[in-house]
Amino acid sequence: MKSVLLLLIAIISEVIATCALKESAGFTRLLPSLILIIGYGIAFYLFTISLEQIPLGIAYAVWSGLGTVGTILVANLLWDEK
Repeated sequence: MKSVLLLLIAIISEVIATCALKESAGFTRLLPSLILIIGYGIAFYLFTISLEQIPLGIAYAVWSGLGTVGTILVANLLWDEK
């Protein structure tokens, strides 16, 4: 159960980092760039730990699926993207 929670936190961190990627304007804005770097660092670290208990194929499918849905929802809410 701990691994599933770590995977979910990793996904949330990845979605935050991906949204910061848009806001960083090509790494020209400091705060979004820092959020991006830290967010991806946390995401990949927690993803790696979750792989100790969750098979790679399942973890990656959940990661990519929920990450995509989360990013779409945030983009829709924050930037009115369709």
